[in-house]
Amino acid sequence: MAGSTRPFSRFEWLIAWRYLRARKAEGGVSTMTWISLIGIMLAVAALIITLAVRTGFRNEFVDTILGANAHVTVYQQSTVGANGQLANTIEDYLGKASVLGAVPGVTRAAPLVRAQVMANNRDNNAGVEVYGIRREDIMSIPRIADPETGRGDLARFEDGVSIGMQVARELGLLVGDRIKLISPNGVKTAFGTSPRVNTYEVVHIFNSGRYLIDKTRIYMPFPEAQSFFNREGVADEVELFIEDPEAVDDMTLPLLAAGGEGTLIWTWKDSSSGFLNALEIEDTVMFVLMSVLVLIASLNIISGLVMLVKNKTRDIGILRTMGLSQGSIMRVFFICGSLVGLIGTALGVVLGCLFALYFDSILATINELSGGQAWDASVRGVYRLPAELEWQDVMSAVGLSLFLSFGITIFPARRAARMNPVEALHND
Repeated sequence: MAGSTRPFSRFEWLIAWRYLRARKAEGGVSTMTWISLIGIMLAVAALIITLAVRTGFRNEFVDTILGANAHVTVYQQSTVGANGQLANTIEDYLGKASVLGAVPGVTRAAPLVRAQVMANNRDNNAGVEVYGIRREDIMSIPRIADPETGRGDLARFEDGVSIGMQVARELGLLVGDRIKLISPNGVKTAFGTSPRVNTYEVVHIFNSGRYLIDKTRIYMPFPEAQSFFNREGVADEVELFIEDPEAVDDMTLPLLAAGGEGTLIWTWKDSSSGFLNALEIEDTVMFVLMSVLVLIASLNIISGLVMLVKNKTRDIGILRTMGLSQGSIMRVFFICGSLVGLIGTALGVVLGCLFALYFDSILATINELSGGQAWDASVRGVYRLPAELEWQDVMSAVGLSLFLSFGITIFPARRAARMNPVEALHND
């Protein structure tokens, strides 16, 4: 019989299924089975949720960077002017923008004037950074020009300024109000440099999705910024947007060659490298910690199988005397443990995916119950914490769970298979 039995025959599955449905009177095996199954289900669900939140947070963070900032910023190396002062402005900014915009992979090149000022409205003050930009260029920035998140009319940009949502909230401004900008580097006189003060109409309020940007940024028409910051005929930098931001490192050499001597570049990865590296380290640590949780849950299978083997000692002896090989006995108990791991993993995948799909609603409910303190954009940088399911993350969680479940099942199954049938019947 043993020689003619193929592995994982139907009767082996039937015996394993019968053992799994053992009654409470048979030593509490059924209870241990449920504990193991629920533990694996919750551990797999927690791992999937963690991976989904991790992916969603990184994607949201990167999207706010790419949707509201230049992918590459081009500067000019500092030179000594005729008056002996250092200057790093770009004189032929239109020509340089045209040359850089012609590099394959570049979708847009825009000259920019950038400076820091004090913003004021009545008794409210805030330090902000002003971006002088052309209207057609600001209209092409996704997160800034999005009509669904912004207020006002960006088509009237040349008549005023566009300010961040948090700037508007801090200064108490609405669309149509006027904002006062104070630059310390203003008009040069015989008695020194006096601050320059101008007021502008707020024609647009944007929501970039990034708290720090909305709190510190104001967009001003390019010609007005040149006049306000004494940049007549020059620009501070040229912003570039490229087709594939993730491959920005491959664009470095072509852009440097196109920019010519004295060209310096700064990519979005350079500006966010510290945070992105921290995210990668955190991802690795979180995956390891959650993997340990899955391992601990899987270890419950060993407890259940050890109890099962102990309670089925007499059955093992009878099956061996009937002709079942050690391999068949081992496969029976391996199926018992594997089914627990398989069913628990499947339920965990369902629970984890459902939680991730409705994560926004769940987090909103938690945030409401906690008085709005569960997610603070001023601390975390972004306004929302999305969860994005990716099949690679789900498959890695499934693979890890099944690997651990199947792996640890082998040890108690081998112990049952090596049991001597005579001793098993005698001891029983």
